[in-house]
Amino acid sequence: MVLTGAGISTDSGIPDFRGPNGVWTKNPAAEKMATIQNYVADPEVRRAAWQNRLHSPNWSAQPNIGHRALAGLGRTGRLHTLITQNVDGLHQAAGSDPGSVVEIHGTVREVVCLSCDERAPMERALARVEAGEEDPACRSCGGILKSATISFGQSLVMEDLARAEQAARQCDLMLAVGTTLAVYPIADVVPVAKRSGASVIIVNGEPTAMDGLADVVVRASIGEVLPAIVGLDID
Repeated sequence: MVLTGAGISTDSGIPDFRGPNGVWTKNPAAEKMATIQNYVADPEVRRAAWQNRLHSPNWSAQPNIGHRALAGLGRTGRLHTLITQNVDGLHQAAGSDPGSVVEIHGTVREVVCLSCDERAPMERALARVEAGEEDPACRSCGGILKSATISFGQSLVMEDLARAEQAARQCDLMLAVGTTLAVYPIADVVPVAKRSGASVIIVNGEPTAMDGLADVVVRASIGEVLPAIVGLDID
């Protein structure tokens, strides 16, 4: 089982949130857009959020060697479940089997209506913003549209969380990559895996909250070490 966080996508040009160059570090107001209560209550927050989505680095980002290494691991048949805290879709773009990927915090590739739950591709909504709609509403019911990500104040999808916990109980190796392991409840999969008898490897550029649980801690560039860890040559 693999758990990935923001650190695996920084080499693709997608900043993390709380690091020295993080989105919220540089622009504390951006965290307000990630809180569901503020997003629903304040049209100005929504308008700013749509402009951020329109100009997001997600749309030009390409999978990096870390994503490709995990996709290669999946093709060997040894990777059962890939849980990602990221919402950028780069694991699937790298070739990871979508059926093995659990996007625990949702995805920016779709929009969802907060009233009727209808989903649609993000590019349709962004085309409306480019055409002049500052806060596009759901075309089916007129409700508020939002990226299909889990904001502060929203609950995780219980089926996804249950799938992650089951994978943690059943795996023989837990590989945590590019995550500080400080965001709950998903960080709990690491101690669950450990208690269930799995070995734990943590790969991250900085110390994590669970280094003490790990059998191996690798503090290095993900792109440099991950291909060797999974035992694959990645072009």
